[in-house]
Amino acid sequence: MKREHEHALARTQETIPVFVAWAIHALTASGAVLAFLGLLAVEQERWRLTLLWLSAALIVDGVDGPLARWAGVTRWTPGIDGATLDLVVDYLTYVFVPAALIYRAGLLPAPYAPIAAAAILLSSLYTFARTDMKTPVHFFRGFPALWNLVAFYLFMLQPGQAAGVIVVAVFAALTFAPIHFVHPVRVRRYQPWLGALTALWGLASLALLWPSWSAPWARVLLYLSLTGAGALLAIGFLRTARGAAGKTA
Repeated sequence: MKREHEHALARTQETIPVFVAWAIHALTASGAVLAFLGLLAVEQERWRLTLLWLSAALIVDGVDGPLARWAGVTRWTPGIDGATLDLVVDYLTYVFVPAALIYRAGLLPAPYAPIAAAAILLSSLYTFARTDMKTPVHFFRGFPALWNLVAFYLFMLQPGQAAGVIVVAVFAALTFAPIHFVHPVRVRRYQPWLGALTALWGLASLALLWPSWSAPWARVLLYLSLTGAGALLAIGFLRTARGAAGKTA
């Protein structure tokens, strides 16, 4: 009887982490549903709602990786490649739906919009196919296909269609450039203030999607969002310069 109890306890102890691992995979997979909802919002021309769905997907993507590493999902679900699942979902939420938003929201001049959308989709495939997408210290090599953020700022700033196509062209080109972009969660060198900066940027950016701010408050939130984004870009450029000088981060 004691031995049967020990076996039952052992099975229970194994079942719990397996369940947790599958739950984390389900959390990652939920990003595909969020992408679909975002695409529906694009079709309905509800641009802020699209960005809200993409923001939700960004939050999911920010937490599922740390949870997966904490739970050891590779050990408990060896038949599921979480990295591949994550890449599929990320392409939908970081690239495909944002490209549809940029195309449909009138952010690009009509003659060049299909070409710009194709540039977004194709350049991002290069990013996702790279085996050296990240450095050993988790900086991205080249622009990491964050087209959800490009769409966000094009929508918020409304710089004009000509500026929009230039922005798309520049970031598509940066995909292939020998420069670095910081991963705000996995880069350890600048923690914990990097995490605090990312949180401040994220909260300010998310708040901007609420349409009822007074003009002064909207400007404050926009300045906070742009300052945070600029700081995160600067960290990547600093890493690029240090790397060029033969230093490590």
